[in-house]
Amino acid sequence: MMIRSKTLLPLSESQWTKLELLKTLVQREMEARYKGSILGNLWPLLNQLAQLFIYTYVFSIVLGVKLDLKGMPADNSFVFGLWLFSGLLLWITFSNGLTQASGSVIGQPNLVKKVVFPLTLLPLVPVCVSFLESTFGLMVLITFVAFVNHTIHPSLLLLPLIWLPQLLLTAGLGFLAAGLTVFIRDIPQTLGVVLNLWFYATPLIYPAELIPQPFQKLVFWLNPLAAIGELYRDVILIGSVSHWGEWFVATGVSCLIFLGGFWCYRKLRPAFADVL
Repeated sequence: MMIRSKTLLPLSESQWTKLELLKTLVQREMEARYKGSILGNLWPLLNQLAQLFIYTYVFSIVLGVKLDLKGMPADNSFVFGLWLFSGLLLWITFSNGLTQASGSVIGQPNLVKKVVFPLTLLPLVPVCVSFLESTFGLMVLITFVAFVNHTIHPSLLLLPLIWLPQLLLTAGLGFLAAGLTVFIRDIPQTLGVVLNLWFYATPLIYPAELIPQPFQKLVFWLNPLAAIGELYRDVILIGSVSHWGEWFVATGVSCLIFLGGFWCYRKLRPAFADVL
């Protein structure tokens, strides 16, 4: 399998070594995170479902928010829950990966002080773990959507295109937060406040149509998560993509954030060992 992968990805031997090390670190983190618990890796799924039930109750039943999705039953609380879950999965994956990445360097002082250890991998580990944990909820979501629609949309094959800007955005901000946290220990707390504001400013738990018309395009162009959330719903729930323009913008913005975050991390990296 590795030989076949090497033929597809033209990476150097040192890059393949780092990739193997990243894989090992991710596996170790996933095993250690829920070691000794009865449910193990099912805990992320339970957390996702708990938030789903809370927000579905508040927005669908209490506030009476209604949806009319193409090809799905209208004004149905279960359908609203599926729509909501697709947005929550994105947010949980992003926020967990970014929050945990912010403390990835200060949490591993022994590795930081090793001359030969590639410090670039540290913020990537929690980001990758968060993505892997979200696959449990994603499989549940796809199963329920297939049950409601009596079909599996071929558009699911486009999911890797949506993961690309999401991964770049999370990793870029993770690099930036991890590097700054070494010198400014208030970053994780500040990040919590920013994420709370960002969450409600993103149309994930409410339809984008509720945003005043003059600001809708501005939100989609400046907030990559808004565009990525709509793309998730296009691909999983509706079965066709109607937000390609938003995808191009979100991918471009995410690339810039990734390059900027990685550049800042590399500039700060030589001083990590002295501070820690």
